Amino acid sequence: MNHKLSLGLAMLPLVPAVQAQEQSRQDGERPNIIFIMSDDHAQQAMSIYGHPIGKVAPTPNIDRIGQEGAVFWNNYCCNSISGPSRAAILTGKHSHKNGFMKNWALGFDGSQQTMPKLLQKAGYQTALIGKWHLESLPTGFDYWEIVPGQGDYYNPRFIEMNNDTITEKGYLTNIITEKSIDWIANQRDKEKPFCLFVHHKACHRNWLPEMKYLSLYEDKKFALPDNFYDDYEGREAAKTQEMGILKDMDIMYDTKMYNPEGDTPLKTTYEAFVGRLDEADRKVYDAFYQPIIDEFYKKNPQGKELAEWKYQRDMRDYAKVLKSLDDNVGVLLDYLEQQGLLKNTLVVYTSDQGFYMGEHGWFDKRFMYEESMRTPLVMRLPDNMKQKAKGEITEMVQNIDYAPTFLDLAGAEIPSDIQGVSLLPLLKGEKPSDWRKSLYYHFYEYPAEHMVKRHYGVRTERYKLIHFYNDIDEWELYDLQEDPKEMNNLFGKEGYEEITMELKDELKKLQLQYNDKIEETL
Repeated sequence: MNHKLSLGLAMLPLVPAVQAQEQSRQDGERPNIIFIMSDDHAQQAMSIYGHPIGKVAPTPNIDRIGQEGAVFWNNYCCNSISGPSRAAILTGKHSHKNGFMKNWALGFDGSQQTMPKLLQKAGYQTALIGKWHLESLPTGFDYWEIVPGQGDYYNPRFIEMNNDTITEKGYLTNIITEKSIDWIANQRDKEKPFCLFVHHKACHRNWLPEMKYLSLYEDKKFALPDNFYDDYEGREAAKTQEMGILKDMDIMYDTKMYNPEGDTPLKTTYEAFVGRLDEADRKVYDAFYQPIIDEFYKKNPQGKELAEWKYQRDMRDYAKVLKSLDDNVGVLLDYLEQQGLLKNTLVVYTSDQGFYMGEHGWFDKRFMYEESMRTPLVMRLPDNMKQKAKGEITEMVQNIDYAPTFLDLAGAEIPSDIQGVSLLPLLKGEKPSDWRKSLYYHFYEYPAEHMVKRHYGVRTERYKLIHFYNDIDEWELYDLQEDPKEMNNLFGKEGYEEITMELKDELKKLQLQYNDKIEETL
């Protein structure tokens, strides 16, 4: 399966006249911004962070951004679910202020102030290609082409600016990159700086691989997390979730063990997804999976054997989808380098949130625990930026910080109601003495898919305090230095009274600072 442009830079040759035009604009001008965002890409699955997963399934092209720039080790989202995270990024505000608190909200209010609109006002061209997922049509972009909802990996549909829906032949990750390069090469005004959002569906569930990577990693074994068999002692909300690999991962939808005679809650959804393949690719797809299916139903694993079998299938397919994503980041970087655009372009890579890669026995996100709250973030600064940091940045940052950072770098005014802070001082290698010492988090989507309770909390450099509410009233306290995997809830235990009070005070301070009045409503 190959889209007509087929990831080929050969189809986008160097254009000396365009390069000369770019060079004249770049000298002394404001930088371009390319914002690459994936979906559900766990920091553990990005090899620059040194996790064992990255040793099995490396991401050299995404890593290149950090190797040539800055790597943020403590980047967090404020609401670990796709749509709300995207709304927070667009506005620089927490969910309760931008109004998009749940994936199934009525739709993002596109009339409100957003970072792309402010960039437009500052003279930037803005474009968005790929995933939007805000139950609305984009505003603030001079050009956009988005996938409906979550999007389709195979032969995907796109919604165009005239509100027509078209179908493209190929693999979604490749097509998003090709459309992005085409916009840079052929559709923008090269006299103006630009901000391009390249927003991928990958690595979102259910991890349907590109045809050429179907058999990749099949000979690899991913190490089981130490807390894969967590019993959730002392953590009531963790006991009632529905995101366990053993009990909740759909055997057909997630692991592709299709049985036409059987039934699962997501069987018809899976049939629709793979039904998008053309006849030739469907034969390739079925030829790969059918022997695995036959062996699975013959052995009929149960209990721990089934849990660990599902984990390996999950990890292999996730890594295959990630491989295509990493390839495409490399294609885009190579194009920018060939066209001389890296001299004056900020390149950012992140994910909308983190993801559980078997930790606590889970997949998905939502909880305030580290694996889903923490997200990867790397930035390659423009070559012509004189003062810039390289290497590790360890200060705590959050996705509400992207908007003011882009505005700051563009020389645009940052409105006072934006709740994030610019990362530009950190990117210049500075160490501000008044940098934040705590982060606020609030998750709202319950009751809903995966049944993670509503909760809010505070994270400091060492501790985390979480309050689960609505149909539950439970507190959790973790010492992240002594218990980085968050297995031992210390709330209410002797000796932790003082730190608990300090964290509750800090929580109230943040709720006042961000004007979240949730405690007044409880």
